[in-house]
Amino acid sequence: MRAALTLRHYLEAPLAHSHDHAQLVFGLSGHLDLEVDGRGSQVRESSVMVLPFSAHHACGSRDGSRCLVLDVPTEHWLLQSLGEHADASRRLLDQPARLALDSRQHQLVQWLAHSPVDDPLIVQQGAVLLLASLNHSLAPPLPGRRLPYAAFNAHIERHVAHPLQVADLARIAELSVARLHARFVAECGQTPMDYIRSRRLHKALGLLRETPLAIGEIAARVGYASQSAFAAAMLREFGASPTALRVGESPAL
Repeated sequence: MRAALTLRHYLEAPLAHSHDHAQLVFGLSGHLDLEVDGRGSQVRESSVMVLPFSAHHACGSRDGSRCLVLDVPTEHWLLQSLGEHADASRRLLDQPARLALDSRQHQLVQWLAHSPVDDPLIVQQGAVLLLASLNHSLAPPLPGRRLPYAAFNAHIERHVAHPLQVADLARIAELSVARLHARFVAECGQTPMDYIRSRRLHKALGLLRETPLAIGEIAARVGYASQSAFAAAMLREFGASPTALRVGESPAL
């Protein structure tokens, strides 16, 4: 999927929906009332509303509103199109927000609004310029604020026998999945799924060393339906089979 730029005229009739892609709604004229995840805001000329991926939103306009709308298709598109600026744009799209445009951003929006927005080159370059221009509007990350690993660990421990998704940890951290992935890699050098897997396997190692449970039972208790898959995972993690680890062979940490 590609980015899309469209000129839209919103009327009084309310519209409520959500979609997989993120959106930036730039006001051109009139006033657009928006409610995003239960919070109200208003878009007018020289302002933009950020609608995160899959955010439920409703909108309508009492007097009619013209807007330039940028559809941001996927996190992968951000990385491909913005390179080193992608992380800042991910943070921009993490939470709904209404931002005021400065004079240069306003001029860019007006230029694009009067351009042929059905031209693929203008759309691609315009989308990149709009996102890059907004990146400096973000507040910097809070220094020293790390991911809530204790809360992650408690959640994994409670649900270790069941399927766990990265989205579960993202909800705990109040981040998008893509932003959580970037923070994990930056802070501890591994992906969130690697972290979940490692916690499962360390739990299994404790059960092997401290209980007489059969290996198949331990595999099931840490979320592995297949004993062979469990054995392969333990070998990759610790460099030894479950049987060897049970009899005291030191893991290759």
